[in-house]
Order: sequence, then C-alpha cells, then structure tokens
Amino acid sequence: MIDVLVAGGGPAGLAAAIHAALAGLEAVVVEPRAAPVDKACGEGVMPGGVAALRALGVEVTGRELRGIRYLDGAARAEAAFRGRSGLGVRRTALHAALHQRALGLGVRMLPGKIGEVHQSADTVTAAGTTARWLIAADGLHSPLRRSLGLELPGIAHGRYGLRRHYRVEPWTDFVEVHWSAHGEAYVTPVGDDLVGVAVLSRSRRGYDEHLAGFPALTASLRGPAATEVRGAGPLLQRVRRRVAGRVLLVGDAAGYLDALTGEGIALALATAGAAVRCLAAGRPEDYERAWARLTRRHRLLTGALLAASRRPYTARLIVPAASRMPPVFSAVVRALQ
Repeated sequence: MIDVLVAGGGPAGLAAAIHAALAGLEAVVVEPRAAPVDKACGEGVMPGGVAALRALGVEVTGRELRGIRYLDGAARAEAAFRGRSGLGVRRTALHAALHQRALGLGVRMLPGKIGEVHQSADTVTAAGTTARWLIAADGLHSPLRRSLGLELPGIAHGRYGLRRHYRVEPWTDFVEVHWSAHGEAYVTPVGDDLVGVAVLSRSRRGYDEHLAGFPALTASLRGPAATEVRGAGPLLQRVRRRVAGRVLLVGDAAGYLDALTGEGIALALATAGAAVRCLAAGRPEDYERAWARLTRRHRLLTGALLAASRRPYTARLIVPAASRMPPVFSAVVRALQ
C-alpha cells in the first residue's frame, strides 16, 4: 500500500507529490492528460511562489518580474517587489519542470481518471490503487470535491477568464493590470518575444471583444497572436470544508475566489505543502486550519478588490486611488509576495 495517492497532475498535484517524496512518503499521481499540460493561466508567479519552487528543487526559466503596475487611462500606480523577484513563465514550461522533478524523485504517474473513491478507517482506494491518504488536486471544477459533497452552490454572474499569447517583445518587466469598468486585462512577459494577455470579467463575450475595451493595451500588441484562446470559469468556487475522511483538497480544488491578485500558483504550492506536512505528522485534521491561515491574506485582499470592482463607478476609482497613495499600494503589492 502506498502512502499518498494524488488526483490531478497539475502544479498543485505535482507539488504535493514532490513534497511527499521529499518527506520519505511513496506518492502516485493519477492524471488523464499527457505532460506538459496547458490551461488558461495568468502565468505570473509571485516571489513567494518562486521561492517555493526553488525549495522543491524545481528549476524553471522565464522572465523576471519586478513588480505590479495598475493602469486605467492616464492614471497609473506601480510598486516593485521587495528583495525578491517574481517570474513570468509559460504554463507548459512550469508543468514540465514540476513533472520532471517528480519523476526524478521516484513519483509514479498513472494515466487515467480517479473515478469512485472508497474509504475505510485507515485506507482510501481509487483508480485501482489503495493508499493511506488521497490528495485531491483535480482543479477548479474538481469532480472529487463534488462527489464527496464538499461543494457549495455557485452564484449567478460569476467571473470568467480568457488568455492568449502574442509574439511581441515585452515592453515591461512588471505585471501590468489594465482596468476598465467591466473587467481587467493582465499582461505578463513570459519570454524574450512572448507576452501573455489574460482578461477577467463577469461579461460572457469573446476574447477580441473584451480586448477592445483596452485601446492603450491593444496598441502595444503589434505582434501576431501566438496561441489559441483558452478560457476558465466561473472562477468562484465555494467549498464546505477541505478534509473528508482520508481525503484532503489542495490548490484550486480546495476553493477559489478569483485570479485578480495573481496568486494561484503560489497558493497551490503552499496548500500542497501544508497538506503533506499534516499527513506526515499524522494530523490531517490540522489541514483545515493551516489552509485558512495560508489563504487569509489572499481572501481579504482579493475580496476587497472584487467588491470595489463590482460596480463600474467604483471600479474606475481603484487606479486613481492607488496612484494617489503610493505607500498603501506598495504595502498591498508587498503583501502579495
């Protein structure tokens, strides 16, 4: 019998498997897709996430990010990260690096889906494998979360995200967030001649229609589109709890508020590590509290920004307010580190 079965081979699942292997636990990952896997993602890793990757022994190349810049018409506010840099990296490159590190540590990969889960007092069985524990890292719309009855009903008019890359030399080493009354566009340099642009909005429209709402940004996208549009949503996913018997939820499967602050990868790595530490200590019941502590700042900051952006009038006040209060904006950006 193995120690940890991981459902999902994305960043959260692979990080959990790596953490388990480093802790001396035998881990197996079940994932239906072949690596590397691409998906809609802002592709900016905050400094804390970069440090977490290095601690796992994961080396990935990308574009250094010095900070975050907000723009809305003539108004702008920017703040540099303090002491450490972030990283703009293609999702496929990040996935490949995590995958190779896991394989190098002896983690086994099983192609397929997790299917039904059966638990006893001291085991959990799924995908034809019996383990002491199961970590559910099967994404934003986690089938495991739903099957275990951990999912709360969604809300109407949720937010959605769309992403495409452009073949153009990056004009900034900041993550740029372009604001409008109806959503945001996130610009992340991910290569010497490649820029990712993700749009987030409550409006269900095509990517080009969304992008037309940011004329200053579109003027900078002189190069051709380099990838197809990928989408995700609704982004808000509410969860009753993150521990169900011998199953622990990590990453997006553990609940998701919004991509607005760009912390998805960093939080996936952090929650995966916390889950494995609780299992290694024989205290899975501690994970719920650890998850709440790790995500508290993200939930507060993201919730406040979402509340302000919900109405067009207050949304247009965000960047002017940030530009008039540089110390406050800098403190918010450094909190994201």
